[in-house]
Amino acid sequence: MSDPIKVGDKLPESVIGPFDAPSLERYAEVSGDANPLHLDDAVAAAIGLAAPPVHGMKLLAAFEPMLRAWRGDLVISSIAGKFVQPILRGETVRLSGRVLRATENEIFVRLV
Repeated sequence: MSDPIKVGDKLPESVIGPFDAPSLERYAEVSGDANPLHLDDAVAAAIGLAAPPVHGMKLLAAFEPMLRAWRGDLVISSIAGKFVQPILRGETVRLSGRVLRATENEIFVRLV
């Protein structure tokens, strides 16, 4: 049995990426989100981005294995997020987090 989870516990850092065009195309196909913003350089440039942004749900999904690596005994029932900055094709992201609240039945982690 693992030690109890406490407020302030820090999750180990995880690195994902770089995100390349083929991985974004595969994600668009399997997710059904073929929004050209995520796939077309010209569309991304038209809104001032240097490259297409990675799908937000693709990024959010990366937190699940990070949480499992931290605590394999977790039962993850939901993950939610707020996207504050686009991650662009070609970029690498460092993920981390800290426990904000912990009760007997659930924890809330700020993921960054």
